[in-house]
Amino acid sequence: MSPSPSTAEFDFIIVGAGSAGCLLANRLSANPDHRVLLIEAGGKDDWFWVKIPVGYLYTIANPRTDWCFTTEADPGLAGRSILYARGRVIGGCSSINAMIHMRGQASDYDLWAQATGDERWRWGGSDGPGETLAIYKQLEDYFGGADEWHGVGGEIRVERPRVRWKILDAWQAAAAQRGIAPIDEFNRGDNSGSATFTSTNGGAGAGRWPTLSCIPSPTAPISPSSPTLRPWRC
Repeated sequence: MSPSPSTAEFDFIIVGAGSAGCLLANRLSANPDHRVLLIEAGGKDDWFWVKIPVGYLYTIANPRTDWCFTTEADPGLAGRSILYARGRVIGGCSSINAMIHMRGQASDYDLWAQATGDERWRWGGSDGPGETLAIYKQLEDYFGGADEWHGVGGEIRVERPRVRWKILDAWQAAAAQRGIAPIDEFNRGDNSGSATFTSTNGGAGAGRWPTLSCIPSPTAPISPSSPTLRPWRC
């Protein structure tokens, strides 16, 4: 275990420096009146395969970086269970996943609003009330600039697909023949259709862009640039 973060008092303690935890810590610590402790049980993200996009082939199902959970056995899988990868590393799943950037369905968030009685969970945008789309736009730094669906200047860099293989175009044409229409992207609240994914990386020649990128180095002293945030690795 890393040295104790001292006996200092904190206003917020976030357990898990994963995709959501890092972002939440960054947002909370932006208020100079908040003292935030971010705790992570996984290891450092300094392994070679964590840094490069193709590295997920070596980080998923590897106990060094993955909790290696499995699902319950399912009759539909002939009684088998399958791997349920969860990041066991600073940055969480954003440090080991395939970097696919894909939002959930607007209808799902509307169901959350119904279940909680909190209208802020609704998708929002030009279609009605809610804050979900606006929050997604805030966290993005989108390659195409700001528009109705995307934002710039946020913590997570989102890049265009860089792979254009003929087989992908053939697959999309075949999908259209079966009634699955091509769409521009999967981030507008309705993911029905076929498209290529945007991804969370730094662009051509750059590496993975985990949510860890938005916080100070874990286990380091309190950063002068962010004196309110203290990352701590167990």
